[in-house]
Amino acid sequence: MRVAVLAVQGAFLEHEKMLDRLGVDYVELRKKEDLKQSYNGIILPGGESTVQGKLIRELGFYDTLKDQIQSGMPVLATCAGLILLAQKVENDDRSHFATLPVTVKRNAYGRQLGSFYKEDTFEGIGKIPMTFIRAPYITDIKEGVTILARDKEFITAVSYGNQLAMSFHPELDEDTRIHQQFVEMVEK
Repeated sequence: MRVAVLAVQGAFLEHEKMLDRLGVDYVELRKKEDLKQSYNGIILPGGESTVQGKLIRELGFYDTLKDQIQSGMPVLATCAGLILLAQKVENDDRSHFATLPVTVKRNAYGRQLGSFYKEDTFEGIGKIPMTFIRAPYITDIKEGVTILARDKEFITAVSYGNQLAMSFHPELDEDTRIHQQFVEMVEK
């Protein structure tokens, strides 16, 4: 088993460290040729969704990654990765892969000063640390989407088929359970 990590911008190194801790092999997606490598799952890291969205198109990743996600390849998306998957972005006229039937609000908690840490319940795992940095949240979900976590009334994590997406950064904390859950998805 091998996981591909989108490594064009954002917190990809932190995801790679989590995979190292779990003993999971990974490849970085930096250039179009990297898509020819064999992998069974994809991680879309947090970072700047506008930059990542632009780069996945400029580097020629868009069609292949979208096809892989639509064909059922497991994907873990955090923060900006959630925005890349969302069908609709409430405060932005752009959408990217649009494979996850949710609406998100970019920078919903405000700018950098609105960043925060908390511990809260993640469905199926229990109480986990959650680090929110200029985070989006989900304002609407469609049929088939399962809510996994909330911050008060705001939806902060969901699953939909092969897609596991959240507005916080599990890669920035010591708890490996979300990455372990993703690895188990990939192994199936």
